[in-house]
Amino acid sequence: MLSLYPCFSPRMSRKLASVLGLWSLLAGVATAGVLKGKVTDEKGVGLAFATVYLQGSTVGSTTNEQGDYQFNVDPGKHTVVFQYVGYKSQTRAIEVPEEEKPTPLVLNVQLLPDVYNLNEVRVSLSGKNPAYGIMEQAIAKREYHLKEVQAFTAQVYVKGLQRLINMPKRLLGIIKVPAGLKPGILYLSESVSEMSFMQPGKYRERMISSKVSGSSRAFSYNQASEFNVNFYQNLLKAQGVNERGFVSPLANNAMFFYKYEYVGSSQDNGYLIHRIKVIPKRKTDPVCTGYVYIVDGSWRLHSLNLYVTKDQQIEFVDTLRITQQFTPAPGNVWVLQSQKFTFDVEGYGFKGNGYFMAVYSKYRVKPAPFVKQAPAPAPVAPAAPAPVVSPPVVAALPAPKLSRKERKALRDNPPTNGVPDAEYFKKKEVLLIEKDANTRDSAYWNEVRPVPLTQEEIVDYHTKDSLQVIKESKPYKDSIDRKNNKFSASDLLLSGYSYQNSFERTSFSIEPVTRIWQYNTVEGLVANLGIEYTKRYEDRRRYTIAPTLRYGFSNREVQAKLSGSFMYDMVRRRSVGFEGGKFVSQFNPEEPTPFVNTVYTLLLKKNYEKLYQRQYLRLWHNRELVNGLSATFQVGYAQREMMFNTTDYAVRDRASRVFSSNEPQNAEVASTAFPRHQALTVALTLTYRPGAEYISHPDRKINLGSKWPLFTLNYRKGISGVLGSDVDYDFVSLGVSDDLALGLLGTSSYSVSAGTFWRKNQLYFMDFRHFSGNRTILSGDFSGFQLLDYYRYSTQKTYIEGHYSHHFNGFILNKLPLIRKLKWQEVGSVNYLHTAAAGHYLELGVGLEHLFKVFRMDFVTGFQERQKVSSGIRIGYGF
Repeated sequence: MLSLYPCFSPRMSRKLASVLGLWSLLAGVATAGVLKGKVTDEKGVGLAFATVYLQGSTVGSTTNEQGDYQFNVDPGKHTVVFQYVGYKSQTRAIEVPEEEKPTPLVLNVQLLPDVYNLNEVRVSLSGKNPAYGIMEQAIAKREYHLKEVQAFTAQVYVKGLQRLINMPKRLLGIIKVPAGLKPGILYLSESVSEMSFMQPGKYRERMISSKVSGSSRAFSYNQASEFNVNFYQNLLKAQGVNERGFVSPLANNAMFFYKYEYVGSSQDNGYLIHRIKVIPKRKTDPVCTGYVYIVDGSWRLHSLNLYVTKDQQIEFVDTLRITQQFTPAPGNVWVLQSQKFTFDVEGYGFKGNGYFMAVYSKYRVKPAPFVKQAPAPAPVAPAAPAPVVSPPVVAALPAPKLSRKERKALRDNPPTNGVPDAEYFKKKEVLLIEKDANTRDSAYWNEVRPVPLTQEEIVDYHTKDSLQVIKESKPYKDSIDRKNNKFSASDLLLSGYSYQNSFERTSFSIEPVTRIWQYNTVEGLVANLGIEYTKRYEDRRRYTIAPTLRYGFSNREVQAKLSGSFMYDMVRRRSVGFEGGKFVSQFNPEEPTPFVNTVYTLLLKKNYEKLYQRQYLRLWHNRELVNGLSATFQVGYAQREMMFNTTDYAVRDRASRVFSSNEPQNAEVASTAFPRHQALTVALTLTYRPGAEYISHPDRKINLGSKWPLFTLNYRKGISGVLGSDVDYDFVSLGVSDDLALGLLGTSSYSVSAGTFWRKNQLYFMDFRHFSGNRTILSGDFSGFQLLDYYRYSTQKTYIEGHYSHHFNGFILNKLPLIRKLKWQEVGSVNYLHTAAAGHYLELGVGLEHLFKVFRMDFVTGFQERQKVSSGIRIGYGF
């Protein structure tokens, strides 16, 4: 592979590569012809998503929903191949003349259903359906075909469409459906990307152009690498559709999940293709149904047409169908040429459908070293012996050493004349959207679009693009806001009321009634009115101001606070904020929620909320230091003082119960009471995920995950003597957490942390390390402790804390004939805590989630030093 970098500086190399790339692009546009036409079936009906390509290359297209196709063809003689899964392929010879603007070639083709000959099969096992012999060969070659392409670069065109057919007036009969939402095309977008791949499973993509119907400023969500579903993998991941994934018909363990039926064989462009029907052995297993087409001899996939339904426990989608077509590429390997996903959606009163399709072209492929290359053609003997010329003697030169800037240039800019190497994939940017990707005009799209638009799509683009100016106008946005801003008592009760001015990009919201009106034994009936105002800018910067006014009718205290934040850099992920005032606070701010405490206090005479009062100011700043490493710095000053119970009213007064004191009970100290004091504290939190991947938009950065866990380091210091501060301590903790995908067995989540106060000259109970306890039947967070007392084991010493949960995703219940229809999923959990006072504390839980689609219920048992101490049921959200 020729490289410019040893000869030129990185900046000069990039400029030269850009000039050469632009020149070649303009040259191609000037001379290339356009091939277009229609592909129909035996009845003359257009075949949607048929494949059309030039034989011996990866240049081609896919038909649209009406069967139309078009793509650019270089001058010269070509053989055009027309394919559709289940139909007999056809070829046509064409010639594109050498003209500056050649007349488009129109080529219409009618395909006929393929006739499969049962006598052509060559592979069979004694006494078995020949399908099993064919599939055993394909499964045996699975890993070879999975790894036969070491690296490639290709241009990918992606188009996505989503339609709404029917819709309710209110979601679940309660929540308003936004004004402006109506049946028709909801989302229509196209994109062109250059995608690069390297084993094992490394992708990088550069989106060159993007078009979204009705929004000239938006960028497409069509990430090409997200559509690469590889059936040579044992398990197919399907995030957002199925939590377990699907077993491939070519998986090593496929014989446990599938039955195969041999349909027949046929000739296709010199290859013998076997058609195999794949049938689930059990209706509700995570498997596919449909057909795979296997090439005889090499036992690779030629094409496939498979689907899954709700029987496979998919969510939000009734039926999901995938079609793939492969083609030979230089280097004696095959590559994916086109694929499509079609889906039907129905639920909660909504009904719709749609598709995503991808067309791959302009491949540059690097086969794996173990791939045997096709024999080269025999050389033609010269008419006369050529004179023997001794080659000049050239001394071998050592490989040039690249500077840091040159290596960075290689990572940022893939070579334009070959396949990127390992240096290019060291950068963790999986998708870069070019700044001007959404500025391409219609002439550009008419030139590069390999799949013609349907009449419905043409109308949608024209209508929405024409209305864009109107929809961006103040009168239109005001009319939509008037409908969305209508007051509803149900909204105020469930989610709060919000009011927005779309033209000014401003909004404000009021908290729901369950947070406005509260009750506790310290303040009695509480009016807690919180309002939030947000201003957004076109470049995605935003700021928020949130005042809160609070009054306790029993202690007759008026309190107020003001908080604000400003997200001012979405690329470097930088933000600042503040909070201050005179307000009440829980010793552990997360336990329990005011609504739950209100219910338990009034109805069960159990007051779990423990409050103190503070006059304070807190400032914070957050930013990403380098990719994957973020830091949050906080400084706070507060005057803190105790509060006491002022009422013992309860709706159901139980003589056998009395309200507990507002002073928390703790196992490490005899009393948690404290005098009025001042506290100046600083805190630093570092989070680091090694190898974190990310997406670069022109106006923001989106962080993704990695194969490594997330590490968290916390340091908090109480500073004595400054501004009269009385606290003097140092606290540090280190944690690690991650999610683990275990295939068909489900997914696991874990978090482990350890911390200590290594210097504690003076601290108060709110400075202790508190843990996520729970004493109610309701659980707001299943990732924490479910039975632990809120404050008993809060510590000022060393601690170790661990949480583990495993979601089986129906692995067990899916095998029970009646239960599996409910789509419940089983879950297990383990929680552990060690402190000097708690010793070894352990919780074991088993539960069910997806109850009524959104709820989860666990039965949990607690042990302390191997002795059972408690048990109970916990209910919350789980979906």
